[in-house]
Amino acid sequence: MRLDWWTLALQTVNFAVLVWLLRRFLYKPVLRAIDARRAEIDRQEAETRAAKLELERRIAAIEAERAGIAAEREAALKIAAAQAEESAATRRTQAEREAAELLEGARKTLAAERELALAETRRAALDLGAEFARRLLAEVPMQLRAEAWLQRIEQYLAKLPKPELDALVQQCADGASLTVVTSSSLSPATMESWRGRLSRPLGDGIGVKFGVDPGLIAGAELHFPSAVLHFSWQNALTVLRSEVEGHGDAR
Repeated sequence: MRLDWWTLALQTVNFAVLVWLLRRFLYKPVLRAIDARRAEIDRQEAETRAAKLELERRIAAIEAERAGIAAEREAALKIAAAQAEESAATRRTQAEREAAELLEGARKTLAAERELALAETRRAALDLGAEFARRLLAEVPMQLRAEAWLQRIEQYLAKLPKPELDALVQQCADGASLTVVTSSSLSPATMESWRGRLSRPLGDGIGVKFGVDPGLIAGAELHFPSAVLHFSWQNALTVLRSEVEGHGDAR
């Protein structure tokens, strides 16, 4: 193997150039940067020592004042605690009052809605009962129904105190007539029977006419000039509705 002296010389020159470049452009700048950084660190350490001394001086001053501040702090804490407790009690009382008001309002609303629903149910039941009664009565012969109504009227007039009965008769003294209103038309024979049987408690001189009002459902009404005697199911249902509505309003 031969040694190439020219190659060795060139490599040596390259190495020397590389070392010179590194020294000039890398090593010296790095050294300068390190020196600058060390100087900055020394300056910061000096500032830190000065700040530490200032802090120690202030701490000493604060410690000197703490004895007087401790009593004031304790008093302030007690006042703040009392105020916080009072404020919490006030908020708690207000929250309890608002919660009670909300519960009471909800209870009243529920009660009102329940009563409204019950009233609606009662009214619907009354209407349904009236419709059932109307259909059932339609199956009963008119003569039988009229006889039952007339008997009820006779019983009522028989128990009526004489002054009240005389007052009713007096209303028809000057030719005015009594009008018997039924839910459906009466036969001529039934009308004559009613005239004869009503003349017994009211007198023979009273005139009796007849009218029809399907809204009565069943029963009859005696219309005097200034008074009306109700013996109809319509009147009974009206009374029941009034009681239902009055019951709901009372609650």
